[in-house]
Amino acid sequence: MGRGPLAGPVIAAAVILRDAGPEGITDSKKLTARRREQLAAAIRECALSWGIGRADVEEIDQMNILRASHLAMQRAVAALSRTPEVVLVDGNLLPSFPIPAVAVVKGDDRVPAISAASILAKVARDEEMIALAEKHPGYGFERHKGYGTAAHLKALRALGPTAEHRRSFAPVRRALERNDAVLQDTVADGRSEGLQW
Repeated sequence: MGRGPLAGPVIAAAVILRDAGPEGITDSKKLTARRREQLAAAIRECALSWGIGRADVEEIDQMNILRASHLAMQRAVAALSRTPEVVLVDGNLLPSFPIPAVAVVKGDDRVPAISAASILAKVARDEEMIALAEKHPGYGFERHKGYGTAAHLKALRALGPTAEHRRSFAPVRRALERNDAVLQDTVADGRSEGLQW
């Protein structure tokens, strides 16, 4: 969860369900935040096993978002307390796993275990972004969760990138370049004041 945002980690979850799991499981994007939180609690309660994996911003910038997403998936499967017989992955690309794996296009809408995993991943990532909003006020992470909304882009231009922003993503890179240009202009005009500790 979180391939498209300009800030924050990418998070994956793996779930081994008992039967079909709690009623109402579907693609996390089709659920309200409150319903996702309710279902996440029910999934954690009834699942045979579940695990969360993440790749942080530095890893995303080093290896690209697809590889970082695959790393998060591998970490989620490794976090399971039981070894599944097969790993079902939402999408059409598979990371390597030490056990058989199958890609399922639109799996988060078709396979209950993938739906459950999408719910856990979304809830975990939303919680992290809400915590980042407290650490970095003014960006609105609690609202847009790091996605490139108009409000986020405006804050990025006004405040500059945080350590949580993905520098390999074009809008963040442009904000960094703009900040560097402003700094160089300020120094060239003699308007800077240096401090040394």
